[in-house]
Amino acid sequence: MSVIELDSLEVRLGGRPILNGLTGQLRGNAIGLLGPNGAGKSTLINTLLGFHQPTRGAARVFGLDCHRDRARIRQGIGYMPENDSFIGNMTGVRFVRYMAELAGLPPAVALERAHEALFYVGLGEVRYRNVSTYSLGMKQLIKLAQALAHGPRLLILDEPTNGLDPIARQRMIQTIQDISKAGSIRLLISSHLLRDIDETCDEVLILKQGRIAALRNIEEERRSHRNFIELETAGAVEAFAESLRRLGCECASFPGGRLKIVMPDSIEPRDLYVLAAEHGVQIRRIHRRRDSLEDIFLRAMENEPARGELVRL
Repeated sequence: MSVIELDSLEVRLGGRPILNGLTGQLRGNAIGLLGPNGAGKSTLINTLLGFHQPTRGAARVFGLDCHRDRARIRQGIGYMPENDSFIGNMTGVRFVRYMAELAGLPPAVALERAHEALFYVGLGEVRYRNVSTYSLGMKQLIKLAQALAHGPRLLILDEPTNGLDPIARQRMIQTIQDISKAGSIRLLISSHLLRDIDETCDEVLILKQGRIAALRNIEEERRSHRNFIELETAGAVEAFAESLRRLGCECASFPGGRLKIVMPDSIEPRDLYVLAAEHGVQIRRIHRRRDSLEDIFLRAMENEPARGELVRL
């Protein structure tokens, strides 16, 4: 089953179209949501949470309609907002417990889950301090803790590393990666930082002007390029290239001794060195090439999809 399904989704706010005919199925364990400012990322998140009613079409989370079944959906979603939304003079554990109760847990269970969530994100030792005394990094972590406490099926993280220093950012990224690897919770991560998405997600949805500019499975993309190698060589390059073709490699040669090779699964990089030595060819550089998320994003921004068109680059 798809985590999120968009079916010709349109959302208008103030009479202006914000989301315009989105169609696609998101199936990844960790889904990245990218797009420039004003692309519709926040509107899509609020629609999935049931705060905006679709003008046309539908959005579904685990098969439930985001408008008709919004109460049930919210019970199964943990939401970490971009902006701080704390209640003054509450301790960390009281705040997380309160949020877990709002998600439907009985008070005793909510308190137990609050302690567990705070220890999980690394705030166990400060859980009895007032949230107002927390550092920026700690406030980001407690927002994550309250989103996790009630045991959601889908975790929505809006700019989870916003404002964090490098050490706190790495701690947050590692925690997100651990959640994803555990497999019991799916993630939707909205960020303006391509690096965050590249390090945590296996699928990415890119929005542009309220439309889908690209929907890519990052893991499939990485696997498809795993045997794509670029070489810089010196010596009898053409003879070397011909030998590579006889081994089953797709090989293209370029000026300056450059070769681009797609190797079959039976060939390893060390085989290239053996064959190069036989031909007296020196391999000066070897590079496994794959499209970076930045490449994917920039190409998506250059395309102009038709209304509702799903572009798979």
